[in-house]
Amino acid sequence: MAGTLLLLLLLLPPLLPACQPNRSFSSITDIVVNNMPLKVGHTLTVTGFPTEGAERFMMNIDYGADIAFHMSVWLNTTSVYKDLVVYNTKQGGSWKKEIHTGLFPFKQTGLFKFTVTLTRDEFLVILSDGSEVHFPNRLGASEYNDFSFEKGVRIRSFEIN
Repeated sequence: MAGTLLLLLLLLPPLLPACQPNRSFSSITDIVVNNMPLKVGHTLTVTGFPTEGAERFMMNIDYGADIAFHMSVWLNTTSVYKDLVVYNTKQGGSWKKEIHTGLFPFKQTGLFKFTVTLTRDEFLVILSDGSEVHFPNRLGASEYNDFSFEKGVRIRSFEIN
């Protein structure tokens, strides 16, 4: 019986492809997450890769029709934005003033990890290289329930704690 169980376990496909050595793992692109609250004091941790040839990728934290936190990572492109992260808010259908910090730890083909912690006053972003970005919580909410990842990104994992 134990030999049969072991054989069945060996024949079953793995549940977590990323845990297999020597195999590529699948990732998810263009994700919309609803009703997963990010509250004051909580941290959203994101890991992923830019997709091959991508010019940019984006993450939004939404508040109804508004975007409380927009992070647009412009990779090595020929556009006006090159190796730049743009942070912004969209309120009432209008974009507010962009913030650029000059910090850019992202690579076209590399794994990235960053965190976003919500406080009453700001979104504290910790980038892969440990650098910090303080982006104002312009909408002032203490809880945001929806977020998305778009364009040229493959998300490996995200977690709120």
